[in-house]
Amino acid sequence: MNLVDSSAWLAYFAIEPSAGFFAKAIENEGLLVVPLVCVYEVFNVVLRERGEGDAFSVAAAMQRGMVVDLDADLAMEAASVGLEEGLSFADSVIHTIARKHRATLWTQDAHFAGKPGVRYRPKATGASAGPEPGDKP
Repeated sequence: MNLVDSSAWLAYFAIEPSAGFFAKAIENEGLLVVPLVCVYEVFNVVLRERGEGDAFSVAAAMQRGMVVDLDADLAMEAASVGLEEGLSFADSVIHTIARKHRATLWTQDAHFAGKPGVRYRPKATGASAGPEPGDKP
């Protein structure tokens, strides 16, 4: 199973240099776990930056995976994980869902780098950043 966090979804949809790295997880929809909080965060950014039409298209694409809602049990478990690991609300929910589904967490968030079960690619900055060999935009 794969869980792609909001930063990675945004990189993929914006066709950033790291898009190919995240495409491997996003395009394998049968193994894709999508926290509802990621749908919210990505929809919010795309709505603000590109408008309603693009935001709804992005949300529809994200919902091809298995969307995981936030219920009371998950919220309490995520709160404990967030407290233990010093994570924000969204990141604690994302990390907890990845653990519960034994999913690899694909991210550009540096605070996840080096954690077990995480595939981390730093956000590209500046003109020198480019795709890795084998990545597809």
